[in-house]
Amino acid sequence: MRRIGDFFLSFVLPMVITLVVMWAIYSFIGAPVKISGSSMAPTLTNGEHVWMNHLDKTYDRGEIVIFDAPDGSGDEYVKRVIGVPGDTVSYLDNQLYINGEPVEEDYLNVLKSKNPNEKVTPDFSLETLPSTQQEKVPAGKLFVLGDNRPVSKDSEEFGFIDQSHVKGTVSYRIWPVNKIGKVEAVPVINE
Repeated sequence: MRRIGDFFLSFVLPMVITLVVMWAIYSFIGAPVKISGSSMAPTLTNGEHVWMNHLDKTYDRGEIVIFDAPDGSGDEYVKRVIGVPGDTVSYLDNQLYINGEPVEEDYLNVLKSKNPNEKVTPDFSLETLPSTQQEKVPAGKLFVLGDNRPVSKDSEEFGFIDQSHVKGTVSYRIWPVNKIGKVEAVPVINE
């Protein structure tokens, strides 16, 4: 009988504690996520792995967030926050405007240079998009876009996302080895 107790204390109990700690970390602190698809290229590319931070519950313009797909498919989407509650958002002639101010999107330079005579993002305002039809981003919502606009399924198509559906923010790239490091949130507008 003593052997069973020794086995439990020396092997089973540490395994259970380890599993509980790992579950707590993945559920409440953060977790690795594999990027699937090209909607955030060139910032994040297919096959890369990032660390999703569950602790950050304030979502700023320029941050990259992971959230449940609005279509109920069970997928997770990775997009950049463009508009926060109270913002007006529009595009005109390949220029982003937030609250009437032009905003630089340096992360789009690669895409713009490949197609210099094409619009990366079609002209729109929140009021004219069929998916939003409002002047401002409502309370508790976010307006998100992918960095690879021509292929991204984002708020232009499915509208605002609920902040409560955001699982976390992308803070670090953890794979591949040569790209390990912090994924900086790009300031989308100076206030």
